[in-house]
Amino acid sequence: MQITHGFTSPDGPCALTIGNFDGLHRGHLAMLEKLKAEALARGLPTCVLTFEPHPREFFSPAQAPTRLTSLREKAELLQAAGVDRLHVLRFNQTLAALSPETFIERAVVKTLGARWVLVGDDFRFGAKRAGDFALLKAAGAQHGFETEFLPTVTVEGVRSSSTAVREALAAGDMDTATRLLGRPYSITGRVFHGDKLGRSIGFPTANIQLRHNRPPLSGIYVVEVWGINSAPLQGVASLGVRPTVRENGRPTLEAFVFDLDRDLYGQRLRVDFLKKLRDEEKYPDLPSLVAQIQLDVTNAKSYFATRHG
Repeated sequence: MQITHGFTSPDGPCALTIGNFDGLHRGHLAMLEKLKAEALARGLPTCVLTFEPHPREFFSPAQAPTRLTSLREKAELLQAAGVDRLHVLRFNQTLAALSPETFIERAVVKTLGARWVLVGDDFRFGAKRAGDFALLKAAGAQHGFETEFLPTVTVEGVRSSSTAVREALAAGDMDTATRLLGRPYSITGRVFHGDKLGRSIGFPTANIQLRHNRPPLSGIYVVEVWGINSAPLQGVASLGVRPTVRENGRPTLEAFVFDLDRDLYGQRLRVDFLKKLRDEEKYPDLPSLVAQIQLDVTNAKSYFATRHG
């Protein structure tokens, strides 16, 4: 997949969709399937136009929703979905101030050469979110590109949206999150050196670098870890601030992989979250923490035995 940035022109025209695509849930996947089908019929490559940071992060960082995917994770998911090009526009004051008409002319027409454009039924764009599908369609007639919108996708009666995924993750409802995404929620990152506490208490963990300042979930989870062997490995993971170990800690993702004695430093791993076991707790001492971790491991192994049984 080709990745381009800014107001520079990639080679040739494309079939385009525009959005934040955070989490790449089943609504997004339906859009990409439609995009690929229409692109194939027209002999065009597919292109996704997205923004970094998320516009709501730019306007109100403290009130912005938690990010489901980093830009790199989003790019990896889009590539896996068969997208040919990803074009990233930095969302800043200049971009935010563009009128809908100017945005279409600069980004959609001159930069990307779109011939066919697909958006969601709630798509808004341009300064003060003044642009809508009707304006986009009128601009298409003027500039020579076709437009279409995709109606809302529902999964078992629930609108498939990034907001719905965030709500499910925050509630610890991993089954609903998995249904909305079409896959388990995951975080990908590189293993770095931690304080080695896990190793000292008999549970060596892989500390995985977070690109999420505020992860959309926290607690102790049953997980599968990809990137060590050709198949996923089973384990438990803690995502949180580790209140027993330190005060005012930053969110940390630590994965304990069962029956593994290998140096993983520097490896890029993907952690799939399958089931929430419990919330984080502060224990009075390390022996109490160790006893709880042993119980978490037992419960996780029971989960896998039942799932594969």
